[in-house]
Amino acid sequence: MNAAIIFALLLALMLTGMPISISLGLTVLTFLFTMTQVPIESVALKLFTGIEKFEIMAIPFFVLAGNFLTHGGVARRMIRFATSMVGHWHGGLGLAGVMACALFAAVSGSSPATVVAIGSVILPAMVKQGFPKRFGAGVITTSGALGILIPPSIAMVMYSVSTNTSVGSLFMAGVVPGLALAFLLGLTTWWIARKNNFPRLERATARERLLAFKDSVWGLLLIVVVIGGIYSGIFTPTEAAAMSAVYAFIVAVFIYRDLPLSRLPKVLLDSAAMSAMLLYIITNAVLFSFLMTSENIPQAMADWMIGQGFGPVVFLLVVNLLLLAAGNVMEPSSIILIMAPILFPVAMKLGIDPVHFGILITVNMEVGMCHPPVGLNLYVASGITKMGITELTVAVWPWLMTMIGFLIVVTYWPGLSLMLPHALGMR
Repeated sequence: MNAAIIFALLLALMLTGMPISISLGLTVLTFLFTMTQVPIESVALKLFTGIEKFEIMAIPFFVLAGNFLTHGGVARRMIRFATSMVGHWHGGLGLAGVMACALFAAVSGSSPATVVAIGSVILPAMVKQGFPKRFGAGVITTSGALGILIPPSIAMVMYSVSTNTSVGSLFMAGVVPGLALAFLLGLTTWWIARKNNFPRLERATARERLLAFKDSVWGLLLIVVVIGGIYSGIFTPTEAAAMSAVYAFIVAVFIYRDLPLSRLPKVLLDSAAMSAMLLYIITNAVLFSFLMTSENIPQAMADWMIGQGFGPVVFLLVVNLLLLAAGNVMEPSSIILIMAPILFPVAMKLGIDPVHFGILITVNMEVGMCHPPVGLNLYVASGITKMGITELTVAVWPWLMTMIGFLIVVTYWPGLSLMLPHALGMR
C-alpha cells in the first residue's frame, strides 16, 4: 500500500511538468512528514552521508574532461584518423563516424558530449559528400550512445553509487560489449550504405594513416591513462577521473592549442552547471532510496517475485521492459538512481551478477537515449541537424533495432559482460 502511495505521488508531481529531481525530493519529504514518524534529523543526516561517497567525485571530473575535449579539437583529429582507416568502405564517412564515436566515448564518458563533438564535425561533411541527412543523423545519434557504455562512463559511476558495486569492475565489463555494439552499428551502417550505393572515399595511403594517427595520438593516449591506470592499480576510478581532467586540459590548451585560455572560464562554468545538476539529482535520489529502504519496498518486491516463481529469465525480461518504458519519460541518470536500488536486491536474491546487471541497465539507458519522447541524443542531434524529432526517430530506426537486438544478447549472455573482469581477476 505504501509503495502505491509513493509512486502515485511521484507520478502526479512529474505529470505537472516539475523536474524529476524536485519531484523525487518532494515525494520523499511529503511521505516522511505526513505518514511516518521519521525525525527530520535522520533525513538531514542521510542526505549528507548519502552523497559523501568517494566515487561521486568522479562525476564532475569526467564532465570537465569531456568539455575540455569537446572544445579542444580532439574530436576533429579522431574523425580524421577514423576516416583514414575505414573511409574507403561502403558508407565511408558513416563508418568513420561510428569509429570516431567509439574512440571519443572512450575519453569523454558522456553520450550527449559524443554526439555534439563528433556530429558537429562529421554531419556537415557527410551532407557535402552526398549522403542523405537522415542517414548521417541516424549514424551519429545512435553511435553517440556508446559514450555511456565504453568506459569511462558517468552512468556506470551512478550505478556504482546506487548499489555499491565496484566502478573498476563495471568499467572493465563495459569494454567488450561496447566494442561489440560499435561493430554491430558499423555493420548496420555498411549494409545500408552498400544497399543504397552511398559514396565511398579513396583508400588512404599508409603515410596518410600514420600522419592521422600521429595527429590524434595525444587524445587517444587518454584511453591508456584512464583504463591502464585503473587496471594496473596506479589509481582508483575517481583518481583516474581527476587525471583525465588534468590530461585533457594540458592536451587541449598546451599541446593542440585549440582551446584559448580566454574560453577557459566558460568551459569551467558549463562543467560546474552540468555537475551541479547531476549532483542535485543524486542527492534527491539518495533520499528516495532511503525512503524505499525504510519502507522495506525492495525486499518485499524481491519476496513477491520469488514467491510468484519468477526465475532470472523472466525477471530480466521484466527489468528490460520496465527500463525501456521508463526511458520514454525520464533521462538515464534519474532512471538509474531511482530503479537500481529497487531492482538490485531482487537481482541479488536471484543470483544475478551485480556487474552484469549494471551493464544490462547501461545498455537499456543507451536505447532510451535514442528514442522519443525524451531521448537526450535525439534532442542534441536535432540541434545539430535542424531536423524535427519525428523525422529523426524515423532516421534512427535501423540502428535502434540493432541496439535492441544487442540488448537481448547482453541480457541473456552474462559472459559477454564478465569476460574481461574474469580475465583480469576482478570477479
